This record gives sequence, structure tokens and C-alpha cells, in this order.
Amino acid sequence: MTPTVAVLDYGFGNVRSAMRAAEHVGTQAILSSDFDTCLNADGLIIPGVGAFAACMKGIDKVRGGSLVDARLIANRPILGICVGMQIMFAQGIEHGIRTNGLAQWPGVVDRLVASIVPHMGWNSVTPPAESTLFAGVESEWFYFVHSYAAQEWLMSDTDGYQRPPSVTWSEYGTPFIAAVENGPLSAVQFHPEKSGDAGLALINNWARTLV
Repeated sequence: MTPTVAVLDYGFGNVRSAMRAAEHVGTQAILSSDFDTCLNADGLIIPGVGAFAACMKGIDKVRGGSLVDARLIANRPILGICVGMQIMFAQGIEHGIRTNGLAQWPGVVDRLVASIVPHMGWNSVTPPAESTLFAGVESEWFYFVHSYAAQEWLMSDTDGYQRPPSVTWSEYGTPFIAAVENGPLSAVQFHPEKSGDAGLALINNWARTLV
């Protein structure tokens, strides 16, 4: 049976590209803001573009926090993309203002420390050997567009839903977190839907966890 992937429609994110990428790897993609539809889909993609605070307002309008909690309790996979990853952390800081995130992971998303911001373009990542998302992906170059990122990992090796988190790093001015795999919750700072064959291979790896 073809797995279904709901792309959360909360007013932010490159939803059409995410849907096309999900369909390309053989899933049935559904764009929806309906709580039950997103809860019951085999997989949920949470894209995100723009400011942390604005995205959180959109998430709150569709009960996104409760949706994420309910899916994780039921062990149903989620993939966050770009700001869809950032909001999984406890807080985001923009222009000195702190906004609470979904707090699935402790830590703060803050402005990158680099000579040119935003970080826009292709960059390499360093995934750990045990990564499921990056397994067999021939290229480790992905497309980034962001000014903010989580720049330290605060969870201990014993934390997580089923196993210790797998954290992938990149560097732009300073090291930052490029991806996290934490039981049913995975997220990437880059845009796999804009990252060519490598991005599609990563989404395919995630889609294979849905069945």
C-alpha cells in the first residue's frame, strides 16, 4: 500500500516543492491543515520559511504543538524542514526577542555568527555513521537558506523517544546543527526538496521508515 504523507499547511513553507518531492519518492502527498488528517497520515512533513515567531503563530493556529505531541506518542514519523526544524527547539531569538518553540528538544535557535548572513547556497554536512536519513546518500552537499540555527546540542545520550539522537553538523562561520534524527522525529535545516538527487535520496530514506 502506498504510504500517505501529509504536508502541514499552516501558512508558511515551500509546501508545493515538499509535496512534489514526497510524490517523487512514491508516497501519496496531501496538503492539509486538518488535525485528524495530519494525525492519521503515515508521515507528516512540517516545512517552514521565514521568521521563527511568525511560523509559531501559524503552528498555534492549526494546533501544531498538540499534533506533534500526538504523533510522537503514537510513534508516527515527522520530518521538519528549515524553520520546521527550528521550531522543534525550546526557543528562538530574533532581534532580541525570545519566542517559545515546541520544545521537543532543549536549546535555542539564534542568529548565525558569520561575515555574510543569510547563509544561502550549497554546503556540506557531516552525518554520523548510524544515520538513517543519510544512509547511502552519495553527496553530502545540500541547499541552505537561513539566518538562524541551533548551534549546540543539549540533550544527553540517554534522551530520546527510542534511541539516542543522531545529530548531523554543518559549518557557516560557526558549527550549527544541520539535521537531527530522534526516534520518530527527524528534522533538517537545509531544503532537501531543493537539493537535487541528494535531497530526494534523503526524503526517500525517510519515506522508507513509514512502512
